[in-house]
Amino acid sequence: MAIRLVLLIFLPLLAACVTTGTTPRKPVSGFDPNQIAKSDIDRVAEAHQREVFASLKLLAEKLYRRNPREWRKGGQASLEAAVARIFETNHEWKFAELENKRGTDVIHLAFREDYAGDRVMAFIVGLGGMVQTAFNDKTELFLLDDLDPQALFNAARNVEIAVWKLSNAAAPGGELYLLSNEGGGPVKNLSFEREFGKVIGSLDLLSKIIADKTNRIVAKVFQNVATAIFLPVKF
Repeated sequence: MAIRLVLLIFLPLLAACVTTGTTPRKPVSGFDPNQIAKSDIDRVAEAHQREVFASLKLLAEKLYRRNPREWRKGGQASLEAAVARIFETNHEWKFAELENKRGTDVIHLAFREDYAGDRVMAFIVGLGGMVQTAFNDKTELFLLDDLDPQALFNAARNVEIAVWKLSNAAAPGGELYLLSNEGGGPVKNLSFEREFGKVIGSLDLLSKIIADKTNRIVAKVFQNVATAIFLPVKF
C-alpha cells in the first residue's frame, strides 16, 4: 500500500521530467529509481525503442559512407559530426533546413528532385521523427504511459515504404538519389536490407506484444509498397 501511494505521488513528477521528441534515454548503470515506476511492458518497449534507434544510427553512418557528398552538402566537418547532429542533440526531430517538417513529410524531401540539401539527413530524420511519434514522443516510459499498437504497426509499414523509395527513387537521369545496397559484383551487399529488417521486426513485435497485453485489435493493412502512401502514426 505504501509503495502504491509513493507511485501515485511521484509518478506524474517522473513523467514530467522526461524529455520528449528526441532519442530514447540510455539505461542507467546501477540502481535507477525510475525503474520502480515502470511495468514489464514499459521496460520491453524501451528496449525495442533503443534497438530501433541504434539501427537508425547505424543506417545513417552507412548511408553517409555510401553517399559522402550528402554530409558535405549539409555543411558538416565530418561524417561523425553529421551523425552526431542527428542523434546527439535535442532537436525534437525538427530542423530549419528541413523546412521544420517532421516525420514522413521529411522523408519525401529526401527524394524530391529540387531538394538541394542533405538527403541522408532528411531520410533518417524523417524516419526518426516518425518512429518517435509512434512512441508518443516519449524517451522513457512509465506506468501511466500508453502506447498504441496500431501506431507501431503503421510505423513498421512506413519503414517498408521508405526502404522501397530508398532503393528505387531516381533522378530524371536514372541515377538513384541515395545509394544503399549493392546488388552487382560477385558478392551482394545487403547489409542495409538486414538493418532495416531489424527496425521493422522490432516495431511489429512490440505492436503485437502491446496488442496482446491490452486486448486491442490492430488493423493489419498491407499495401503495395510501390504505390503505397505513408500511414498515420498519431491518432
